[in-house]
Formats: sequence, structure tokens, C-alpha cells
Amino acid sequence: MRRRFRLLLFCTLLAFFSVLYVFSQLASSLETDGGFSEQRASRASSRSDYSGHKVKKVSGNEGPADQGWDERCKSSVSVSYWNPNWRDSPGVCGMNCLMESTCSSKHSAARQRQQGSAPGEEAGTAGVSEPMHLAVVACGSRLEETLIMLKSALLFSRRKLRFHIFAEDELHSGFTEALNSWPAVYQAKFNYSMYPITFPHENAKEWKKLFKPCASQRLFLPLLLKDVDSLLYVDTDILFLQPVEEIWSFLSHFNSSQMAGMAPEHEEPRIGWYNRFARHPYYGETGVNSGVMLMNMTRIRAKHFKNDMTSVALLWGELLMPLLQKYKLNITWGDQDLLNIIFHHNPEGLFVFPCQWNYRPDHCIYGSNCAAAEQHGVFVLHGNRGVYHNDKQPAFRAIYEAIQQYPFGADPFGALLLPLEDKLRDASHTYCGRVAHLFTKRLRQSVIDLQQRANGPRRSS
Repeated sequence: MRRRFRLLLFCTLLAFFSVLYVFSQLASSLETDGGFSEQRASRASSRSDYSGHKVKKVSGNEGPADQGWDERCKSSVSVSYWNPNWRDSPGVCGMNCLMESTCSSKHSAARQRQQGSAPGEEAGTAGVSEPMHLAVVACGSRLEETLIMLKSALLFSRRKLRFHIFAEDELHSGFTEALNSWPAVYQAKFNYSMYPITFPHENAKEWKKLFKPCASQRLFLPLLLKDVDSLLYVDTDILFLQPVEEIWSFLSHFNSSQMAGMAPEHEEPRIGWYNRFARHPYYGETGVNSGVMLMNMTRIRAKHFKNDMTSVALLWGELLMPLLQKYKLNITWGDQDLLNIIFHHNPEGLFVFPCQWNYRPDHCIYGSNCAAAEQHGVFVLHGNRGVYHNDKQPAFRAIYEAIQQYPFGADPFGALLLPLEDKLRDASHTYCGRVAHLFTKRLRQSVIDLQQRANGPRRSS
């Protein structure tokens, strides 16, 4: 009898503690969900914006918002925004990384299914039918240079392009007249929007005079183009020697923490600027150049950035002004220096692509020092130092003038490539001219592809 009583008491206690455990787990789960909801509400209310400023859309149409992906992923907490393991070394990933990876894959796959393409077929989060977004900032006398850049992007690309042009008000009519005058067959490949130069009103003058006029506008693109997921920003002095989709495809190579892609400032530390002269932190061994910058702007807007001003990680809009105030007496290259400082403290956020995607006079002015270009050719040309408009680097100027003078729809071999090769022979007295074959190596293939699309296959010589 006593033994039965003990057994009954044991079973009763066991059942009691089992019920207690179940209720404790349920309460914990509800508390956690509530915490995540509060965090999301706080995140939504704390995002920075421009008080009193509006982006003026002049031309072009926005695509519909993305729909149809897993509702659970919409409300999940992404490591891009909140990552309790941010102090871990690169490559360490916990539960949230897995959650983000899974949701990103479902999002991408859903969008591609809607567009009739297989997952992984195209770059980044954009499907084949979606345009590639290209942004540029133009002030002063940069109207013609910017149009030649846009022309080079349009000539070789197969996918549709969306141009976001930020320019001083007096340049708007020039852009509109020129772009609307391009042949209809090319106009069908792009649309565009014009925007005024816009800075936070309380410090607008300070931002505008930083480095070159209006150059720092690029820092605010994630806050201005809120409906754009991914974007390729380029300086006005960029020329594409191959289709834009080739560099756009790097978006698909970003890991779960990377949000921007840039090329190194220098390949050779002995002639590097940052490692010899910088008075501020910079990325890596020689810094990065921001003339060609691929951005996942959704991640940039969501990220809390580590910094050396406060122990609290800051959103992009909260970070920029304090950073300028701290370093404005120590920076030489303006917004590029600020980007170097940001990614010095957040190196896990940067994807570094090779120098042939941002090939500048620095890569050949003292002798060839871009090994990737020597092997594959130049993909994207960056004519900084004003080399398109002076006689210091005739090889760069020859490429600019060849694209400038090429008539839309003309034979690309006879009207573009062959005249360019003749001009490049006249530049052989300079170091850059001696490696002129690097400039035409990839361009030749782009011309072949362009001609085949227009006229069918033809021999290259």
C-alpha cells in the first residue's frame, strides 16, 4: 500500500513539473516574438530621412513592388540588419545568417519564377526582365562627359537599363534633349529619371563643397532612392567597354554580409596614396576607389555600422554627418575617404572586385600594374585626372573620342574599333599607350557581339 502511494505521488509530481515546463516554454516564446516585434517597430521609426526635401522624378516609370515571396521572410530578423555575432570573425555565421540566406534564396527564386528564369540564372536579386539601375551625379561642365558614359553603357548592354541622373537644375534640359534625341531602337533599351542635387538641409553647403562639386551626393543615394534594391553608381568619367550586366553580375557573388563592391585604389603599395599619405582609417592595404561602386542598397539601409565615434552601431543616415564632422580636416578625396573609413570599420560589408573593372591612369602611367587587365583586358575605363580632355594620356582620350564620335547604328568595326586602333598607335610614346592592346582586348569582343546582334555573324577581320 505504501509502495503504491509513493508511485502515485511520483507520477503526480512528474506530471506537475511537465505541465510547468510546457507553460514556461510557451511564455518564453511569446516574450521573444514580442521583443522581435518591438525591435522591428523601433527600426521602422528610427530610419533617417531628409526633412523638407523631395526627390523630383522627371522621366521614367518605376516597376511594381516585388510580391509573392514567403510572408515569413518579410517579418524575419535579418543578419544584414541585426547581428548579435558581429564581433565574430568573417565567415562565422549563426542562426540569423541561415535565416537570411534561406529567405534571400526564396525571395530570389520567387522573383525569377515570376519572370520565367531559373534561380541563379541572372545577377543579384533582379531577374532578366528587370532593368539594371545605373546612377550618376553631374554638375558644372560634366553634361557631355556624362552622356558619353551613358552612351557606352547603352551600346553594349543586352538588358534594359534604368538611368538615375542627379544633376544641377540648369543641366536637366540638356540631358532631356539629348536622351530624347537618341534613335528609337536605343531608347527602347532604357528609361531615366532626373533628380535635383539634394543634401540634408542643415548641412547642404558643407556637403556640396566637399571635394568636387556635388560628388558627395552618391553617399545619400540609399536614402533618396528608397524603392531601388540594387544600384551601380559610376562617376561621369567612366566608359564601359563591355556590357553593364557583366559587372552587375557581381551582386550574385555577394555573401550574406556584403553590401557594396569597389576596386582597390592601387595594386602597387609603393605608389599607393592611402598607405603613404592618409591621415584617417582606410580599407585594406591601399584603400578602395569609389568611382565604380556596386550597391545592395536594401542592405545598406538596414545595416548598423560599427564606427570609431560611438560604441553604438549607427544606421547609414545617422553615420554620415558625424563622420564628416570628425574627419573633415583630415580627408583629401571627400566622399571616397568617408567610404574608406566606413569600410575600414566594417570590412565584412565590402566585396572587392579586380582592377580591370575600374582601370585608371594610375594602372599604367608608371608602367603596367594591373595584372588582371593584362590577362583579360580592360572592362571599365575610368578617366580621372581629366585625361579625356587633355593630352597627358592620349590613349584614354582616344577611347573617349571614339565612343563620342560613333554614330548610333553605324558599323561598329568600321566606325568605332578600327579608327580607335589607329589613334592608339599614335599614343605609343606613353606608358599607357604601350599597353593599348589592353584597352581593345575586351572592347573588340563587345563590338563583335554588338554587330552580331545588329547584323548577324561576321568575321572580326
